[in-house]
Amino acid sequence: MAIKFAGTINALNRGIASTKPDKGGDMIEDWEAALADIDTPGAKGILRDLASLRKQLERAAPDADRVHALLHRLGEATTRIAEKAETNQEKLKTLGEALTEAGEDQPDEAEDVAAAASPKRGRAKA
Repeated sequence: MAIKFAGTINALNRGIASTKPDKGGDMIEDWEAALADIDTPGAKGILRDLASLRKQLERAAPDADRVHALLHRLGEATTRIAEKAETNQEKLKTLGEALTEAGEDQPDEAEDVAAAASPKRGRAKA
C-alpha cells in the first residue's frame, strides 16, 4: 500500500493539471480496490466520491469545479478516516491534506477588499 500513498501524494504535489486523466483513473481504481474491504465509517462515502472523480476524469472535458470539489471533499474525509485507521495514520493524514490542498487550487472569487476592511461580524453596536 505504501506505493499507492507515494504515487498519489507525488501526483498531487506536482499538481493535478500535470497528471494525465488516464493515470489519475488508474490511481483511483487502485484506491477503490484498497478501500473495498474496509468497514470503517466514512469509507463508503470516500468510495462514492472516488467513483464520481473517476467518471469526471474519463470525460473528454472534465468539469474542473466538480473535480476540485471532489478532491477537497475526499481530502477532508481521508483526514477524518486517518484518525480511525489501525495502520498508516500519518500517511493517510498526509494524503488527506494533499487532497484538500489540491481541491483548494481552484480560482477563488475576487477578494472583496472593502468587505475585508470593514467586516460586519464582531462589530459592537453603538
